[in-house]
Amino acid sequence: MYILLFFRYIYGGKLFLKEFDTSDIIKLLDSAKIQIWEHVIKWGLAQNPELPSDLTNYSQDDFNKLKNTLQRFIPLIKFSNITSKEFIDKVFPYEKIFPVDLYKNFLRVFLSLSDPNIKPSNKSEYSIAKESKNEIDSKIITYQHAELISKWVDKLNISDKLISLYKFKLLFRASRDRYSRDVFHVVCDNQPRTVAIVKVKDSNEILGGYNPLEWNCYENFVTTEDSFIFSFSNDRIDNHILSRVIKEHRATFNSCQYGPSFGVSDLEIWSLYGGNCCKKSSYENPIRDTEGQFVVEDFEVFQILRE
Repeated sequence: MYILLFFRYIYGGKLFLKEFDTSDIIKLLDSAKIQIWEHVIKWGLAQNPELPSDLTNYSQDDFNKLKNTLQRFIPLIKFSNITSKEFIDKVFPYEKIFPVDLYKNFLRVFLSLSDPNIKPSNKSEYSIAKESKNEIDSKIITYQHAELISKWVDKLNISDKLISLYKFKLLFRASRDRYSRDVFHVVCDNQPRTVAIVKVKDSNEILGGYNPLEWNCYENFVTTEDSFIFSFSNDRIDNHILSRVIKEHRATFNSCQYGPSFGVSDLEIWSLYGGNCCKKSSYENPIRDTEGQFVVEDFEVFQILRE
């Protein structure tokens, strides 16, 4: 029975999975590619004919039914045999049927690939190296920048002694994870206390903003008195501008049509409508000398965690 199943897959025949025992399916999963994932999903749907045909109409209960049906198979599939593009297109829509830890591992591996059409190395590791106390995993800022940003979070002056020790946990890097609003939201939504850092192309400018709350796609302004935006004009921390929110009811804006958005265009990254810009409105000071558009050379998002 297994041989029939295997060769039907290899030579392009259709898999009618209802014909086979679940143990036969498990044997095939070890050599799986994206087509196997698609067939496993089809099999799971066939076991639950009452589920909506359109995935966007699924409730949490619907996802739970599919999850319960496929929970034996998912840990056995070799997702390392698929590309990051296949992951985004075919696997990501089913995020809610995966164990949380397993799915986070997928994100770390697939979003780190520079080419969406290549597969992870067999040596890909699902772990993050520990940073030493005075290091930060950034291509844009140094530990000194991070220390100053930490003081701003605690509303201290630059000369004050740092009260809280913070770890800057890298969530997203555009040059590693893709220059994409969608990927930003996949990785960074629902994560509190984040700092967005932007390197402006063909300049010595570094721009950034702190959001004490969470990013999401709810299409609304969010109220907080603790957010701020800032800029550095070179690698030195003494040449900076700090701008705290003054219109708290428009501190940040959440939308899938934008990347991080602070105020009403005070700092917008990857807007579908306006690109990247800084125009003073909801924060106390402009952080650039010009209100013109700028190009992102690289972009990072960190979650700030108390040590």
